[in-house]
Amino acid sequence: MADEKELELDNSGKKKKLIIIIAIVAILLVGGGAAAFFMLGSEDEVSQAELDAALDSGSTSEVAATGDTNAELGSALYVPMPRPFRFNVPGAARDRFVEIRVQLLVRGSDNEEAAKKHVPLIESTLLAVFSQSNADDLATSAGKTSLKQKSLAEVHKIMTEVEGSKIVEKVLFTGFVMQ
Repeated sequence: MADEKELELDNSGKKKKLIIIIAIVAILLVGGGAAAFFMLGSEDEVSQAELDAALDSGSTSEVAATGDTNAELGSALYVPMPRPFRFNVPGAARDRFVEIRVQLLVRGSDNEEAAKKHVPLIESTLLAVFSQSNADDLATSAGKTSLKQKSLAEVHKIMTEVEGSKIVEKVLFTGFVMQ
């Protein structure tokens, strides 16, 4: 009689564990499905096939209406600066030597040609921005991000003065060494 009661207790404990596991799996599946629905299901997005059809038909006004400016402006092209930027920056403990390799992200071949044409002006602008930096700031990722933003703002300013448009979409650091 005692053995039968122990078996009943063991079986009821196993059933409770099984029910709990099934409930957890069901909750995870429902939560994952809901997250996928909200992340992937947006009516405002335009499919790649629709974008390709709009580009093939030559209708840039349809592409502009969808809000996809990258397709309208052209493909991403990278303009490398011919030499790395090497300069000294002051720090709290001591001065540091910094070397930064830079490439510019532009959209379309017209912007690429304009950026290549003005490489000496862009180099001069970037060197002026870089030389104003501080070694303690450049040691952090936030400082590097801030330097990229300042660089882009100055390049936009100078290119707008010279060419009448910003030309450069991003300033990319492809190499960064500080000693």
